[in-house]
Amino acid sequence: MQSELVLYETKDRVATITLNRPDVLNAIVSPMWQDLNAGLAEANRDPNVRVIRLRGAGKSFCSGFDFGANGDLAAQNSEQARWDPGADMIGVTNPWDAPVPNFMGLWSSPKPTIAEVQGWCVGGGSDMALSCDLVVAAEDAQIGTPYSRVWGCYLTGMWVYRLGLAKAKEYALTGKPLTGREAADVELINRAVPAGRLEEEVTQLANQLAQNPVSQLAAMKLVVNQAYENMGLRSTQITGSLLDGMMRNTPEAHAFVETAVTEGVPAAVSKRDGPFKDYSQRPRK
Repeated sequence: MQSELVLYETKDRVATITLNRPDVLNAIVSPMWQDLNAGLAEANRDPNVRVIRLRGAGKSFCSGFDFGANGDLAAQNSEQARWDPGADMIGVTNPWDAPVPNFMGLWSSPKPTIAEVQGWCVGGGSDMALSCDLVVAAEDAQIGTPYSRVWGCYLTGMWVYRLGLAKAKEYALTGKPLTGREAADVELINRAVPAGRLEEEVTQLANQLAQNPVSQLAAMKLVVNQAYENMGLRSTQITGSLLDGMMRNTPEAHAFVETAVTEGVPAAVSKRDGPFKDYSQRPRK
């Protein structure tokens, strides 16, 4: 596959897919999710590949959707004022073009997927990482869903299915982030390691899995996936995607974007996260 937004390479039976917008912390723009899925398809067609690793170039895994990337924010906000719920419904559920169905290629891939998370892993970036089978993060990584506060809703549902009820409700309602260490402690992710050892640890894990027969890996992954799909994972994702469209078009959501237009994105983020003193508003050491 050829893409500037998503890089693809293979080595020692491991395919590595790299989100490649490091200058903006790998913020998601179209067609990154289609390019991601193209990489997954390539890895699953390659008989020499047994394991797939997903990572971000530079200092962060992914800072979420780049909501200012598709032109003028004022024009976007004006378009939201004329929101077409039918078009939005088709847009967010279309299996070929919508982000969530493409993120779920990480879940559906017969070959196991591992997310290597450093720096920021927030919003849609967290949905992407948590769609992988295994997640290994740097201890100081920041994983969260600031869209829980305004302008969004859980998309993949992975926060819900990876956590128990108490923690799922807590993070859904507060949107507060976890460090990599905290995420491992509540079993949102599999493992947290010192940042300097992250790449080494993920490489070692991928190489260990690659020692198993590819059919064995696929069978064990399938039986676990099927259990969670029987618990309604796919229907939860449809509900989340539809609610996300609604939450992007509430009066509060329009006010959030209007602040971004008139005062700048940092001002909008400051109003959203300032009361919680987290994300970019956390105290500096």
